[in-house]
Amino acid sequence: MFLATISDKKTGRTILKIVESRRENGRSKKHMIQNLGYLDELEKIYPDPIAHFKEVAKQMTLEKKEKEQARHVQLDPTACLTKYENLAPTAVARKNLGYAALSKLYHEMKIDVFLNNHQRYKKFAANLNSIFKMLIFNRALYPDSKRGAWENRGIFFENTDYSQQDVYRSLDYFLEWRPALLEQLHEQVKVNYARDTLLLYYDVTNYYFEIDEPDSLRAKGVSKEHRPNPIVQMGLFLDANGLPVSYELYRGNTNDCTTLPSMLDDTVVDFGLHHLIIVADKGMMSGDNIAKIRLGHNGYVMSYSVRGADKAFKDYVLDEEGYSAVYDSEGKLVAKHKSRYSPREIWVTDSNGKRTKSIVNERQIVIYSEQYAKRTRMERELAIEKASGQIYALSKDAKTSSYGSAKYIKKVPFDKTTGECFPETEYLVMLDDVRIDADEKLDGYYVICTNVIGLTKGQKPFRAPYRYTPDGFFQLNRKVTDDDIIEIYKGLWRIEETFKVTKSELKARPVFLSTENHIRAHFLICFVTLLLMRLLEYRLGWKYSSGAIQEALASACGTRIDEKLYVFDYYDSVLEAIGKNLELDFSRQSLTTQEIRHLLAQTKQKT
Repeated sequence: MFLATISDKKTGRTILKIVESRRENGRSKKHMIQNLGYLDELEKIYPDPIAHFKEVAKQMTLEKKEKEQARHVQLDPTACLTKYENLAPTAVARKNLGYAALSKLYHEMKIDVFLNNHQRYKKFAANLNSIFKMLIFNRALYPDSKRGAWENRGIFFENTDYSQQDVYRSLDYFLEWRPALLEQLHEQVKVNYARDTLLLYYDVTNYYFEIDEPDSLRAKGVSKEHRPNPIVQMGLFLDANGLPVSYELYRGNTNDCTTLPSMLDDTVVDFGLHHLIIVADKGMMSGDNIAKIRLGHNGYVMSYSVRGADKAFKDYVLDEEGYSAVYDSEGKLVAKHKSRYSPREIWVTDSNGKRTKSIVNERQIVIYSEQYAKRTRMERELAIEKASGQIYALSKDAKTSSYGSAKYIKKVPFDKTTGECFPETEYLVMLDDVRIDADEKLDGYYVICTNVIGLTKGQKPFRAPYRYTPDGFFQLNRKVTDDDIIEIYKGLWRIEETFKVTKSELKARPVFLSTENHIRAHFLICFVTLLLMRLLEYRLGWKYSSGAIQEALASACGTRIDEKLYVFDYYDSVLEAIGKNLELDFSRQSLTTQEIRHLLAQTKQKT
C-alpha cells in the first residue's frame, strides 16, 4: 500500500488517497483503500499530512502481511483426491520449489537470453527456452528420459505449453547451437566467477549403450566399466576451480590419447584460449600429445609410468640419493620425492605417418607414497593368486601377455626326459618370479613429467605472467617448487569425481534416444546441468556434495492446499546454505502463488 496524491481537475485542489497495488490475471491493478480528503484541509490537522499518511500506508501494509502469515485453511473431510494422470500439468497438487536455486544460476549464465535470441530466426511455435529449462531442471533433480521429463513437467512452476513432440524436435536446435552455447557459458563463468584457464584438467570416460549393433557413434571399445556393450567416449576439460569448461563426444572405439589434440584445437579456437597448462594422467602421455602441446607453446603436467620406463630411468628412481622424505609422528616413512631436469626421448608421428624419435627437455619429479605402495602390493597379490590358478589351465598354444595377471606367468621350453630347456619341445608354465621381484621394487613410485618451471635462482621477474623459453619450457613469472607441481597434478581427482556425478546423480545413461543428433543433444543437456550443479557446489565452498544438493533441492516441494496456497514440508542445512548464498528463502512453511511468483522472479533478475 502507498500514498497517492491526485489533482482534482475541477477545483485544482490535491486529494490524498491510500492505494493498494494488486496483481490480477498477470496484470498489475490499483485499488483505492481509503480516501483521506483534500491536502489543504488535512494541513489544518497534521503538520505534514503527506509524511504522516505515508507512514500510515506503510503500517497498513505490515499489518496485512502479518494477517496473511496467520493463514487458516478449512478442509472438507468428504473431499476425494483426483487421479494424478487426469490432472493438467498446471493443476498438479505437488510442486517443487528447490529448482529456484538452479533457475538463478541458469539466468545468471544468460542461457534464457541466448535461446530467446536464437529462436527469433527459427519457425518453431513452442518456446525453446521453456523446454530447455525443463530438461535441465529435470535432469538435475529427477533424472529421467525425455518423455519422462515431459510427463513430469508439471512439478515445476513454469510454462508447460509445449507437446512431447516439441521436446524431441527441440533437441536438433539445441545441438545446432551447441558451439555458441558453450562459448556463451564460458564467457559468463569468466565474468561472474573470474575463471582461470591457465590450468586445464583433461580426462576421458565412456558411457555404454544396451544395443545389439554398433553405429556411427556407438562402437565397441575399452569400457571403463568392463562391459562388452557399444560405448561412446567423452573428453572433458575442467578449469583450476573444478568447473567444466568444454566437452566432446567421440566414437566408442577411439583411443583415449587421440582425443586430446582435437579437444585442444577446438577449445583454443572456440574460446580464444592460449598459453595453457594441460594436466592429465599417463593415458594421455603419448609422444604425439607432448609434441602437440609444445608446438602450441603450451605447458603440460602429466604422470609417467615408471614400470614402462627404460633401465636408466628405473635406476634413477630406485637410487635413494636426493630424496626429501616425510615421516609421521611415529617416525614411519609416509612419502618422499626428488626431481631433476633431464632430456627424454619420445616417438612422434610426422605428416607422412612415419614415427620418428625426438628429444624433449623436461622436469621430472619422482614421488613415493607409502599408501600407494600398500594398494599396489594388495593388487599384485590378487593378480599373483589369479595367475597361480591359471598355470594348469593355460593351453600349450596360448601366448604370454604383458597385461593383467597373465604378465606374471612365463612359459619355459624343456625336455621331459632330461629336464633340460630346449626350444620346440614341451613347455613348462610357471610364475615369473623375476618379473614379480622387479615390480615389487617399484611399488609406491610414480613420476610427474612437466615442462612447467618458475623463476630460477637469481633470475629477475619478466613482464608477462608466463613465457615459452627457447629450450621448450613453459616458464611462470614466479617460483614454482616440486610441491607446487605435485599439488597441480593432484587436482585431477576433481575430474574423476565429476565423471562419477554424471553417471550417478545426473544419470547420463541409460540414454533413451536412438539417433546420433539426439544422443549428442542429450549429452549437451547433461553438460549444462553439470555446470550448474558444479557452480552451486563451488559457491558453497564444496562443503556439500552434488548428491546432497540434489536430494535437498528435489525434496523442497509443497502441496497445494487451495487455489492460491502451497504448504511446504522439507527444510535442512543444505537448503539453508543455498538460500543464504543465493538470497532465496526456502524456510517458509506456506507460500501463496503470488509469493512463489515473486520468489521465482528474483531468480530471473539480471545482474
